Amino acid sequence: MAAVASLCVFCGAQTGRNPAHVEAARSLGTALARRGITLIYGAGGIGLMGELADAVLAEGGKAVGVIPEQLESLEVAHRGLTEMVVTEDMFRRKQVMMDRADGFVVLPGGFGSLDEFFEVLTWKQLGFHDKPVIVLDSDGFWGPLFDLLDHVGAEGFAPQATSALAAVVRSTDELFRVLDNSEA
Repeated sequence: MAAVASLCVFCGAQTGRNPAHVEAARSLGTALARRGITLIYGAGGIGLMGELADAVLAEGGKAVGVIPEQLESLEVAHRGLTEMVVTEDMFRRKQVMMDRADGFVVLPGGFGSLDEFFEVLTWKQLGFHDKPVIVLDSDGFWGPLFDLLDHVGAEGFAPQATSALAAVVRSTDELFRVLDNSEA
């Protein structure tokens, strides 16, 4: 795989209750900028999305937001991004993110983050892409989800183990070790 120039990050439009998630978003944003990797994300200026983008921009990095017209005001779109792509709907938003990203990272988030994660996971399972998918499991946030995914596989509804499709890491440093190994 070629070197990763851009990563799409899925995360919440809220910060949640655990400050560790805010720190994970900031740490990832700082690391992306310092490595010269462009952030592709949902364009929000609030929640973990805003924390992530602000960290990228504070370090002089590039942040590209992709948002549907209908959500531009609802998600309080970030107005200081390097580039803003406004799409006609959620389907096009996900396609633009898929096309522009060399890989995907999932931070804590809600239903939207789950939707986006399952979409790229399913696309990878079906062979529509072979890009890295990495879940940054900040303070064990995604543990219950992976218990469910293991159950789905054990019951015979997933032909591949989740671990074959997505890596789970606990820190930004570990994320980049996994990503660097996937580039080899």
